[in-house]
Amino acid sequence: MERYSSISELQSRLDKETGGGATVGFVPTMGALHEGHLSLVALSRASCDVTAASIFVNPTQFNDREDYRRYPRSTERDCAMLRDAGCDIVFTPSEEEMYPAGQKATHTFDFGHLDKVMEGAFRPGHFDGVAQVVSRLFDIARPDKAFFGQKDFQQTAIIKAIVAELKLPIEIVVAPIVREAGGLAMSSRNVLLSDEQRAQAANISRALFDARTTAAAGGISPEELRRETERRINATPELAAEYVAIVDGATLLPVTEWSDAREIFACTAVRVGKTRLIDNVRLL
Repeated sequence: MERYSSISELQSRLDKETGGGATVGFVPTMGALHEGHLSLVALSRASCDVTAASIFVNPTQFNDREDYRRYPRSTERDCAMLRDAGCDIVFTPSEEEMYPAGQKATHTFDFGHLDKVMEGAFRPGHFDGVAQVVSRLFDIARPDKAFFGQKDFQQTAIIKAIVAELKLPIEIVVAPIVREAGGLAMSSRNVLLSDEQRAQAANISRALFDARTTAAAGGISPEELRRETERRINATPELAAEYVAIVDGATLLPVTEWSDAREIFACTAVRVGKTRLIDNVRLL
């Protein structure tokens, strides 16, 4: 595996591949890798000639500076994991390389309501930062396909909107959530949990899975199910739901009737002590 921290050197290396007709798969990450990230590398390897990944903790998408400071960083370990997973190229830029002094964003995005609900409502400015770094990474790597996990459900909708608005020839592939044995969605932030918190956090996914069973059985409205799911999460010590939303999978808007959408998801963000986790499941 080859490692680059310079944009020009990375582009020169990728140009050699694409000039020869190779397809490039790209896995953007913020590091602290786990099996979920490696599943994206495996998908890229299965469908592209060359797989590149990036490791960059993007400061512009953190609206909480303490969250940015606490975010786990383990670049050397991550690079070893990527190498063992068969990744061909890893890009590990500095903040100065990604955001040169004086350089301003060249595009302002209008996501309509997509960046104003759920995460957008609780993390103002977060998706502006996501759009800034993802559009920059896409411009740098120019991949044929880019791979993301469904855990970041709302983020994938934002990224698809970026690709559509910029008319980029990039296929966005969204992979299923990879979970720990107890059901907890794998997340880089899980390393911040104590053993007790990790055990309690598994109740987030249990509440969502139970919501899926209840929705399939019928006899309850989306709002009633939303309230019951929130109650179940908050009943666990150390868990505090910031939100539980039952939304149209296409628009991310809340549904009031089960007939409102073809795909309906339950999404949540939960505080586990000082750590904030997100999760989602498809209900129908």
